[in-house]
Amino acid sequence: MKILCIFDLPPDHQDKIRAVDPSIELIMAAGWFDGEIRDSWPAFNSERYLSPNATGYGTPEERDALLAEAEVIFATWPYPHNIRARAPKLKWFNQQPAGASNLLESDLWGSDIIVTTSRGYGNTLPIAEFAISGLLHFAKSLGNAESERTALQINKAGYRPLLLEGKTICVIGAGGIGSHVGRLAAGLGLRVVGIRRNPEGDLPKGFAEIRGPDSLFELLSESHFAAVCCQWTPETDKLMNEEAFAAMKPDGVITNIARGEIIDEDAMFAALDSGHLRGAAIDVYVGEFEHPPSERLWKHPNILITPHVSGQSDIYYRRSTDLFCKNLRAFLDGKPMENVIDWETGY
Repeated sequence: MKILCIFDLPPDHQDKIRAVDPSIELIMAAGWFDGEIRDSWPAFNSERYLSPNATGYGTPEERDALLAEAEVIFATWPYPHNIRARAPKLKWFNQQPAGASNLLESDLWGSDIIVTTSRGYGNTLPIAEFAISGLLHFAKSLGNAESERTALQINKAGYRPLLLEGKTICVIGAGGIGSHVGRLAAGLGLRVVGIRRNPEGDLPKGFAEIRGPDSLFELLSESHFAAVCCQWTPETDKLMNEEAFAAMKPDGVITNIARGEIIDEDAMFAALDSGHLRGAAIDVYVGEFEHPPSERLWKHPNILITPHVSGQSDIYYRRSTDLFCKNLRAFLDGKPMENVIDWETGY
């Protein structure tokens, strides 16, 4: 079983993969395709994810040969658009990030092979912590401290801290990341409600209630805070629109650690400018893989924007590698695997 890994995986994680079965031949090719990625993806995206001097390794023929023999590919993002066409023996492609929408521009989307992600594993915990930190930033008026430092002047009256305990947060997408957001929020005394495609089943720890997508506005009407944690699909595009923001309680806070396209940015700005929304902590924005944030995102005093870094931590690789190994064992045994993308739902 030839497994091609096209990103830098720590040696102990390589050993975990090799230990799954004696038949495994793990081929490490970190950086080999960087030149292709730089030439085929938008320049802004390449500059963001590749080192400045990354040009790749080997000849085109050598890179084609690596793909031609691969039965399984373990990748992060971005990766070459045309992997499926160049890998005739490929049976399974695993993407380390959780976002299935990353695959939309590749020939893997809707293809005939198994495609999996690390949704619910990977870096879910640091992302959830990041979401909570964004809510706290605005709830406790922490942005004022930076303004005061710049101005070298204290303005105690400018702080308008909120007490979190007893208020409600709506977790939009109560899955892998969202369930952790809810658990952490409940630990701060918040009442936690959530939305997910299939609301049936046991409530995740900390949640008071979970409903289906049709109940979004009703749950937002109970909520001072909202955390966007769902996958970006045609159904969730601009899900947080003018009506959704209007449904939230006044002086609320939203955080988005999913995809920028889930929020209607014009509606968000209108809610912020009217004062209905206190703040927006966003780790993503519309078109983030093609261009930098717009000037109005940078300059709005009630927006905290970060460059899609919520998943970074000192344990970044561990849980996604564990899931890959679990799925690898299932794949070899012909058993069901976790997080296989359903092309109908989009994740």
